[in-house]
Amino acid sequence: MSFTKKNLVPATDKSQAFFTSYEKDGKFITFYGDNHPYYAGSVVKAMASAKHGHRKVAELFQDDIAAAEREAIEGTVSEEKQAKLQSFFAMLEDNFRAEVVSVQPLTETIVEIIVRAPYAARKFQPGEFYRLQNYETDAVIVNGMKLSMEGLAMTGAWTDPERGLLSMIVLEVGASSRLIRYLQPGQRVVVMGPTGAPTEIPYNEDVLLAGGGLGNAVLFSISKALKANGCRVIYFAGYKKGEDLYKREEIENATDKVIWSTDSGVEIEPHRPQDVHFRGNIIEAILHYQNGGAGEKIIPLEGVKRIIAIGSDGMMRAVKDARHGILKPHLREHIAIGSINSPMQCMMKEICAQCLQKHVDPLTGAESTPVFSCFNQDQELDRVDFTNLRSRLRVNSVLEKLGNSWLTYLIGYEGKTQTE
Repeated sequence: MSFTKKNLVPATDKSQAFFTSYEKDGKFITFYGDNHPYYAGSVVKAMASAKHGHRKVAELFQDDIAAAEREAIEGTVSEEKQAKLQSFFAMLEDNFRAEVVSVQPLTETIVEIIVRAPYAARKFQPGEFYRLQNYETDAVIVNGMKLSMEGLAMTGAWTDPERGLLSMIVLEVGASSRLIRYLQPGQRVVVMGPTGAPTEIPYNEDVLLAGGGLGNAVLFSISKALKANGCRVIYFAGYKKGEDLYKREEIENATDKVIWSTDSGVEIEPHRPQDVHFRGNIIEAILHYQNGGAGEKIIPLEGVKRIIAIGSDGMMRAVKDARHGILKPHLREHIAIGSINSPMQCMMKEICAQCLQKHVDPLTGAESTPVFSCFNQDQELDRVDFTNLRSRLRVNSVLEKLGNSWLTYLIGYEGKTQTE
């Protein structure tokens, strides 16, 4: 359906101005939510725009709606029209309904969930993430209590657009993330996204990747994209314990050299001649490599043009500080990026402001314009106020501990769970 300019008149009341003056082939652009200037500024106002705006859209198509209602009442809807409608509904169901395919533990605390979500899978680019949640209607029930998940920001690991498959990897740190283990194949879930901003992928650069724990789930897809663009990649993959290693082949397939770094546990035995294992943290591993202790320096630090660090806030801060400290003599001009994991709520790009990250000018130290991390999680390390980030990440720690303890009690109740 379409409409013409004669249906529209200039608005005297800004709250009623839902359409722009742009027109092409009888179609116009409609403003809703935070994009509408009158309704910008809060979630409540953005929701009100849909409540008010849908009436204006309905008015434009009132003749078509009335005709469709008459046909439905009189039973005169043509078979062709019914077929088109059913085809349209089937397309929506197939593309936008997300369904669990499998849930696979990768380590004691890291889980991979694969869902079939065709549209979300087709739109994914390395570095982006998703919002995952279960439905209350079929949530796990323990002792009469439904265990509904809050919306979780989920790392996008890989996609298979042809089959509509999407892989997300989560670290079990709170009650909601632990509930992912209880999702069942065939169960419907809410998957929103991809959201955030795709990581900038340069061409023909020497790139250093530094991953810590769950950060490695993001980096192997980024590394794959870097290699596709002709970049050379040296990867420092850090883990608290060697047993925490996962997706080894994916990492190896998209890198020129890997330095496996572990704090404790088993040593990660390299599978390729150019790779090595180092006992220590990421910064020590980088310095060890530069000093010739990790075999051939395929990519000397002096040639690195870009550093991408993804891990805990402490790990990324260590990379930031080391670049101006012990690693400074070995680095030349480069870009340093970190994926900032500030607290998130809506994940709808600049709506609720829960994810605002404080920034400072790297030269003066003065506070600068903050950044919505859900809109762009990749931020310059030198601009991120990591003290502020650490403080914000701890704000809900008491509630998270209580929730975790309560879930542990419930899961242990009679040693079993049940579903409706």
